[in-house]
Amino acid sequence: MHIVAFVAQKGGSGKSTLASNVAVAGHLAGERVFICDLDPLQLLVKWSKARKAVDVPVEHIPPGKLAPALAALASKGVTLAVIDTPGADPAACEEAIRAADLCVIPARPNTLDIWASEATLAKVRSCGKDYAFLLNQCPPAQQGVRVERGAQALQQLGALLAPLVSTRVDYQDAIRLGLGVGELNPSGVAAREMRRLWASLRGRLEDKARSAAPELSLFPYRSFFDQAIKAHDFYASFLNALLPADRGTAERPPPEDAARRR
Repeated sequence: MHIVAFVAQKGGSGKSTLASNVAVAGHLAGERVFICDLDPLQLLVKWSKARKAVDVPVEHIPPGKLAPALAALASKGVTLAVIDTPGADPAACEEAIRAADLCVIPARPNTLDIWASEATLAKVRSCGKDYAFLLNQCPPAQQGVRVERGAQALQQLGALLAPLVSTRVDYQDAIRLGLGVGELNPSGVAAREMRRLWASLRGRLEDKARSAAPELSLFPYRSFFDQAIKAHDFYASFLNALLPADRGTAERPPPEDAARRR
């Protein structure tokens, strides 16, 4: 069983909307899905009641009971568990992080969300868990070519999930009706975004070669990203936050070239 947790120690980043839509996308792709709602507000429990179907079950689970609940789900043949977390409950967030195979950190492309994501990232790293960022609620007009190229490069290196999720009415309507956008409007742009996101998540979850630390791989690409993300300050701040301090790796000649110069 794969376990995906949407974690962000700030409300408003769209965790519940993303969690429900990813769960539905996984269900439509053939996964046996269960949503664990850790939020005391139980927003996805309410979404499930509006759904009036049991094909994507949702249950409110207190953080202290998450581990045994996940073990029980695995024993019953569930193949994908999606965890939704509250925005202002560090203990619940940490329980979800420790249980997850992959922690998805959603952030809107604004400075406050980016600052807030730093605390979440620190907690994920301290737990030694795999993670990826997801840019959510992006204004479509601001997704320029250079930003897209920088985002695609980061996605290939494992730091940023594709695609950038835009602000669309379909997401609001789907939540209200207890649906995913892939059910509400299968041919719509939002549905295509969620199919791409599920493909990214599935690929990440099934990747068996993630033992190399992503931050080590990022050093040689710093100058490329510095040029690629100048199109928008919000994205620049976000992407630069993912890159470690420049240690001069990109400036050093390869060992064989250095040997020739001696």
